[in-house]
Amino acid sequence: MSKRSWAGVDDYIVGSLFGPDPVLDAVLAANHEHGLPAIDVSPAQGKLLSLLVRMRGAKKVLEIGTLGGYSTIWMARALPVDGKIVTLELDPHHAAVARSNFEWAGVSERVELRVGPALQSLAALGAENAGPFDFIFIDADKPNNPIYLSWAMRLSRPGTVIVCDNVIRDGDVVNEDGRDANVEGARAAFSFIGSEKRLDGTAIQTVGAKGYDGFAIAIVD
Repeated sequence: MSKRSWAGVDDYIVGSLFGPDPVLDAVLAANHEHGLPAIDVSPAQGKLLSLLVRMRGAKKVLEIGTLGGYSTIWMARALPVDGKIVTLELDPHHAAVARSNFEWAGVSERVELRVGPALQSLAALGAENAGPFDFIFIDADKPNNPIYLSWAMRLSRPGTVIVCDNVIRDGDVVNEDGRDANVEGARAAFSFIGSEKRLDGTAIQTVGAKGYDGFAIAIVD
């Protein structure tokens, strides 16, 4: 099957299972209008994140990598009234677009957006004893995956679910000789999860409108 076919199946999934969402469509349009890269999760993937947050019964969510807030909104909507998502974004322009999108989607009260290098923001969260978080989504610069996962462990507790995006890299994750920094970051995520005794994890390959990639999913024991 081609990427075009995968995208068509994605459209079928959305149409059959939960339907289009004008608010989220407007968020993607705003991201495009403001020049943000089109690297958001797909609607089907956003729905998966939403369901995982609900299945976990999460009240505190941490997202590393906001972009325009599309995935943030999916997860924020899944939170209870007293829930909170802390999302970290490096780029001030992206953060400004995200804040506008949160207002448009009506989730601003559930979202705390921190702007700056993620490693600094994570260190600040650690110093504030902001954890533990119930659900952590990692979707930022891939070379730092092992550092983000290390911080996720520090900010978690038994039962915390950790999801790391873009770990298959069009299948290049199996290329041990590759020197692409993003692929190396994906392999480092596998190495971290596989060697961390407190994590029980797996990975799921995905195809769809976003091409061929996948998620690593783990739970803290």
